[in-house]
Formats: sequence, C-alpha cells, structure tokens
Amino acid sequence: CGRVTINVSGQRFETQLRTLNRFPKTLLGDSEKRERYWDKVRGEYFFDRHRPTFQAILYFYQSGGRLRRPVEVPEDVFLDELNFYQLGDDVINSFRQKEGILGDVVDDDCLYLLDDDSVQKKVVWLFCEEPDSSIYAKIFAIISIICIVVSVTTFCLETIPSIPNPQCVNLRHNYANPFYVVETICVIWFTFEFLLRLISSPSKKAFARSIMNIFDLLAILPYFVVLAMQLNDDSCNDDRSAGESIVIVRILRVVRIFKLSKHSQGLRILGLTIKTSMHELGMFFFFLIVAMVIFSSAVYYAEAGEQNTQLNSIPEAFWWAVVTMTTVGYGDVTPVGVWGKLVGTFCVIAGVLTIALPVPVVVANFNNFYRHEI
Repeated sequence: CGRVTINVSGQRFETQLRTLNRFPKTLLGDSEKRERYWDKVRGEYFFDRHRPTFQAILYFYQSGGRLRRPVEVPEDVFLDELNFYQLGDDVINSFRQKEGILGDVVDDDCLYLLDDDSVQKKVVWLFCEEPDSSIYAKIFAIISIICIVVSVTTFCLETIPSIPNPQCVNLRHNYANPFYVVETICVIWFTFEFLLRLISSPSKKAFARSIMNIFDLLAILPYFVVLAMQLNDDSCNDDRSAGESIVIVRILRVVRIFKLSKHSQGLRILGLTIKTSMHELGMFFFFLIVAMVIFSSAVYYAEAGEQNTQLNSIPEAFWWAVVTMTTVGYGDVTPVGVWGKLVGTFCVIAGVLTIALPVPVVVANFNNFYRHEI
C-alpha cells in the first residue's frame, strides 16, 4: 500500500504501488523496468514524456485496464506513449482498431509476426501478401484479381437459360465446355496461390484461423467436391437441373468475390467497420427479433376476427413484421382490418427507430477507418 510519486516533465502524480502492480508486464508495473527512471535525490520516478497522455496511462492502471485517449492528444502521440509504457500488444492493437488506424496491426486475421531477417518473409510471404514489395508481386496480384473477376463472371453467365452448361466428368464433354475450362484454369491458380501462401506462412495456426484464408479454401473446395461426386456419373445433366446437394456446393463458389478484399482497400475498410461494430449490430438484431415477436403476436390477434386475413398464425406473421420494420413493404402479406393496420403503423415506426439506433455508431467507425486512409 506504499505510495509512489511519478514526475512526468515537471507534473507530479501520486498513486499506490499495488495500483501499478496490477499490470506487472508493463513499464510502470515491473519494478526492474521502472528502476532506471528512479531519482534518488527527489525520491520519485521521473519521465521526460508527454504529460496530458500520462493522465490516461495512470487511469489505465487505476481502472484495471480501461484506456481512453484525451481529446486534445493526437493519435500518433498517444500511440507512441502506449509503446513507451509497454502496455502490451493487445491493448495497443485494441486502441488502433478502435481509432481506425490500419497498417501494421498485429491481428491473427491479417498479419503474422515475422523475423525481419527471414528469407521466407522476403522471398515468398511478401511476394504473396504485399503487391507493393516488388514488380513481380504486383504482377502476381494482378493475375489473382483477373482470375477472381473471370471466375465470378463465369459463375453468373452460366446461369443464363439460353446458354447450355452440361455437367459431367468426361474428357470429350469437359473440353468442349468453355465454362468448365475457365473454371479449371481459375481453380488451378487459386490452388497454387493458396498452397504457396500456406507453405510460406510463418504461423500455420494463425493462417488456419484467418477468415480470409477460410474464404480462399471455400473458393477452391466446391470444384473438387463436385468433381468427386460426378466421377461415377456418365450422364451429362444441365447445371440448373443438377441435384440439390451439388447445387448447394456450387453456390459456395460465390465466396470468391471476398478474395477481392485482399486487393481492395475499400472492401477491407468495410470489413473492419463491420468487425468493429459487431456489438452494435448484435444489439440491433436482438432488438429486431424482440420487436418481430411482439408485433407478430399483436397483428395476429388484431386480425383474428377478419375473414380474408393472410396472417393465420404468429410464425406466418414473422415475415410481415420483418418486412414492415425494415420499411421494404413487399405487400405480399398485409393486414386487412382496422386494428391490424393500426398495429402495422406502430410496427413501421418502431422499425425505423430500431434501425436508426446503431447507424451513427457504424458510420462513426467507418469514418475512423476511412479518415486514416485518405
């Protein structure tokens, strides 16, 4: 419970040692680390650092881990102070994401810790992950983008009814089908790219947990799954008349469009915005479900005495409630009675308010990420 005095550029702060000991791995929490800043003459610790920032640093210890940047402190200055006081990668990365600072954020989903002298990093990993590292890496990225665009375009064109698209495992038919040839070429490239990144990845565990790498794997698997399912099938059926299991697997091919986020800063900002706003979006869906149940029940009982009502049960009214609250208004299911229409009016008003609640937070997060990129 002993008190300690900390002098930051002439301004003195007093706190208890047990407060600093809450985080023993930090600069102030480790007695050996802070010992070199001890002033024997004055009996205090002296730091020639930014004074306004230290108020937030001290509050971090006092509150047990809450970090709040003062409004008057610039983001880069505050980040330098966090690094100096060694608050830890988790705290620093959380602050960077909250402030919308991109770049070298140490996150399992986007960056893996590497040794600066690693040949693996310089030759292969940067070649695959950083298009600006060399001219060859940029060409590699351009080829990847072309394959993604061509693959998604083919996926859309093959659904046109006037274009036949037979599906079979037969050399004569496969080579005559341009969609199959294009798909095979794209899958070969995606597989080569995925294996190259997997082999060169310094952290296989972090690589496996990355969301984008999971999307890359899902973009490849449908081709081989369909190929295995049709090995024993000599008939050639149209793609649109294939079995439900094959159709579901082929739908997974659309996830290839998410591969563009690795090469598009705009999509990356959008993804980070959604990730940062997950708490607010979760609250929105919770409010939406609660309101859906309430108004579905209300409109069902309001329409119970109507002969031509389309709302015959509460579960059937779920669709009406969701469409009404989101102000889509398809009009396929509508109340016919006066009381039902009155419930519908309140449902629209409640839906507008429910949707409006998380929007400012999401917009603010997007502005934070976008502001640091321009």
